[in-house]
Amino acid sequence: MASLFTKIVNGEIPAYKVAEDENFLAFLDISPTAKGHTLVIPKKEVDYLFDLDEETYTGLNQFARKVATGLKEAIPCVKVGVMVLGLEVPHAHIHLVPMQSERDLLNFSDKVEMSQEEFENVRAKIAAKIE
Repeated sequence: MASLFTKIVNGEIPAYKVAEDENFLAFLDISPTAKGHTLVIPKKEVDYLFDLDEETYTGLNQFARKVATGLKEAIPCVKVGVMVLGLEVPHAHIHLVPMQSERDLLNFSDKVEMSQEEFENVRAKIAAKIE
């Protein structure tokens, strides 16, 4: 059975996409810890990040770097934090979180409530900054 993220890749489930190429996809986390919290995934479904083949692993990190650069331009923050976790979805992914302090990255139980309009506005801002 395909993971939730594979369903997003296949267009079966909608997402607030901020960047995409033939191998990777970045979209807003629907349960963000900060406005702009973005997930970066390989389109190839592999459960564990370190099980990715070397080319996909390297490409994912290069793509995440490009997304993080645009994210920082679009959402004012001190830094963009990077975290790899997530046992609920069996699809490798990287969290990019705009940080004002370490609390923004370390307190994953604290979520930000956003309307669909806010999600779309944040998505558009980030997407516009990614080349």
